[in-house]
Amino acid sequence: MNYRDLFDLSGKRALVVGAGSGIGRAVASGLSDFGAAVTCADVKEETAAAAAAEVEGRGGEADAAVVDITQEAQVAELVARMPGLDVVVSTPSINVRKPLLEISTEEFQRVIDVNLKGNFLVMRAAGKRLADQGKGSLVFFSSIRSQVVEPGQGVYAATKAGTLQMIRALAAELGPKGVRANAVAPGVVETPLTAQIKNQPEWYRAYAEKSALGRWAQPSEMVGAVIYLASDASSFVTGSLMMVDGGWTAVDGRFTPPL
Repeated sequence: MNYRDLFDLSGKRALVVGAGSGIGRAVASGLSDFGAAVTCADVKEETAAAAAAEVEGRGGEADAAVVDITQEAQVAELVARMPGLDVVVSTPSINVRKPLLEISTEEFQRVIDVNLKGNFLVMRAAGKRLADQGKGSLVFFSSIRSQVVEPGQGVYAATKAGTLQMIRALAAELGPKGVRANAVAPGVVETPLTAQIKNQPEWYRAYAEKSALGRWAQPSEMVGAVIYLASDASSFVTGSLMMVDGGWTAVDGRFTPPL
């Protein structure tokens, strides 16, 4: 066996949901660089098209698709029209940063609809397709917030824990059918979702100092984990949560004791 070939995705078709920006955009290019043909799906037509154009500009094969993951019919139609499907990556999330007691019912529902319901709809449609084929890999983005929380993150954290638990259930249910399901837990990553923090230097610096590496991640630093989980390199990995958090969840507190 040539172990370099374990990461080769040539001949595979990948669907990246949330490919229009941030982590999803980087993942789409990364999957293409390892040989996959990529469908770049996003809620906005222009960003989906831009992501596909970026992949093609790197010499890859890509097409664009518009999908609102909160809409069951749109998700089902997208998966059904895929010419082939081997890898599904889903990244979309939204957040409302407020104390739990101050979050309105409408705000709660909005976060639940995208982060939990939306990802459930993608899991269900794609999971059925892969199960029927008897092969495939599902990679969904959870978060360090599935493990640890802070004030203002209650609903977001609940959805990320929920995504992880659904992935674990899928791993158990679809394993006998040859389908793997795993989650990735980023730490703090510079994306549109975290722009609010980046615009406040003290908050941004505090988050950087919390990780063992003392900095934020870039979207490109999430790509390696996805390639691993999408490829045969992880052929015996399912139901896992891969932490890509710069040591955030390993380090206790921000104070360095005088040892």
